[in-house]
Amino acid sequence: MPISKQDVLDLIDAALAADYTRVRRAGGEIAQNLAEEDPAGAKEIRALIRKRGVPLRASGYAELLPVDAKSRLPLLEEQPWPTTPLFLDRVGQSVFETFLDDIRNASLLASKGIASRLSMLISGPPGTGKTHLAGHVAAQLRRSLYVLRLDSVVSSFLGDTSKNIRQAFDFVASRDAVLFLDEMDAIAKLRDDRHELGELKRVVNTVIQGLDSLDDRTVVIGATNHAQLLDPAIWRRFPYKLDLENPAVEIREDLWRYFLFGDERGASVPGLLNKISDGLTGADIQNLALAARRQAFLDDKDIDYAALAWAAVRSHEGRLELPAREGLSTEQKRSLALKLARDADASGADVARILGVTRQAVSAYLKEERRVD
Repeated sequence: MPISKQDVLDLIDAALAADYTRVRRAGGEIAQNLAEEDPAGAKEIRALIRKRGVPLRASGYAELLPVDAKSRLPLLEEQPWPTTPLFLDRVGQSVFETFLDDIRNASLLASKGIASRLSMLISGPPGTGKTHLAGHVAAQLRRSLYVLRLDSVVSSFLGDTSKNIRQAFDFVASRDAVLFLDEMDAIAKLRDDRHELGELKRVVNTVIQGLDSLDDRTVVIGATNHAQLLDPAIWRRFPYKLDLENPAVEIREDLWRYFLFGDERGASVPGLLNKISDGLTGADIQNLALAARRQAFLDDKDIDYAALAWAAVRSHEGRLELPAREGLSTEQKRSLALKLARDADASGADVARILGVTRQAVSAYLKEERRVD
């Protein structure tokens, strides 16, 4: 499609008004119109928009994001790229790398007639890293990450919800960005649920229409805590799927090692912690490890591994319990020694190192437990 006179007028008017949001939007429209006839030129325009956007933000410029007409709250938020690594198992890493490879070769695949939607659906409980993974996709592609939290765009006036969703999709359509649809189960429920209002069912259709309206090269990542609630039509629009569960034992060890020691190599402590932290999410492990490091730094002492291990065990009850700053009581140490010996198959020396006591004390704890049994 050739560039229209209106496209040029919009761009000039926005530039003269110093309205950088409109400049980027008009530039995105021109790039989209050029995409078929001059893909290289369209790519250069998009690259220029992204490049110039960095100093604008650094100088204090904040992009005008679409807002709800009544509350005036933003419908989207732009998030920075993550600074911590991505921890995935073998299957997850394969899906992640395949998705990125297909995006980078989208034009080549399209020329051979084998392209597909660049959309991935991530499911899993809270704290398993869905938003973090979306951030890494954006970082690898060097694109902005826009987050649309579907639970927050649902207006108290249901008729406005569809308008909010359309407005958000229209905004992202003119940008070479990654759109992250968070909390998709908030509205994208089964349309044949007899308990739902007719208006809410129309909202599901609006989401589907919004996905269909996006350019084939727009990257969309959806996230849900309850995959079973999603409409089948939503599922079909995400050819790439990734189910994130609580980290397996080998991933837990990597998480403990990274957040406790950074680039340093710990001894046997992470190996014990990963065995007693089954059921914790990656976010749980990060929060526990950083809490222990903060306490150690502020109190000018070594990390209290006994308090950290006890907190990890106690956090299995469905809530996060941070390490106790005052340390553990004798009874707590005895219970923890038994836990480490039984569940983590830890040696007496490793248990003693965790608890900060002698091996003789550990033997006494375990003998006392056997007498009680």
